[in-house]
Amino acid sequence: MEMTRPFDGFVEYVKRVSPTCLLHLERNRCSAPASFANRPVSLRVYPERIVVVAEGQVICEHRRVFARSHNRESATIYDWRHYLAVLQRKPGALRNGAPFAELPPAFRTLQQRLLKTPGGDREMVEIMALVLQHDEQAVLAAVELAIEAGAPTKTHILNLLHRLVDGKPLEPPAMTAPKALTLTSEPQADVER
Repeated sequence: MEMTRPFDGFVEYVKRVSPTCLLHLERNRCSAPASFANRPVSLRVYPERIVVVAEGQVICEHRRVFARSHNRESATIYDWRHYLAVLQRKPGALRNGAPFAELPPAFRTLQQRLLKTPGGDREMVEIMALVLQHDEQAVLAAVELAIEAGAPTKTHILNLLHRLVDGKPLEPPAMTAPKALTLTSEPQADVER
């Protein structure tokens, strides 16, 4: 008996990704990775989702939004990850860019803290770009731990992330000083010097 593949029912369109990394379909827009800007891609439209394919590989997927009536606003579905390459060149876009309005809560909190410091937008972009090499949930967990510790810096977040990935304990082991190192007389502050 021959095994048959399940029917994969979709309508396919060839579209060009706009310079702003958007694809237009049915009065709506959805984002595509920045590396595909100004390039043709194949849009596979399913009843509940849209799959974007380029060079034989699925490059992204979005839920499908219906805007049937003419008086209804069109929708734009962004995925902030698609714009990381652009952010690395122009970190200032993070401040008011529409794709970054829906960042995860941990990134949003970190952004509020870092953008107050000089060079904070570049550091924020470098931290967000960690999701390109590491699991996004691990990066978000490291960001949350750094915020709780009161030290939301890139180096601290990287340290926590590597500890999470390597499975090392995040808290240093409790140490007690040996008896020989206990102070016999407390030092006195001499303000007269």
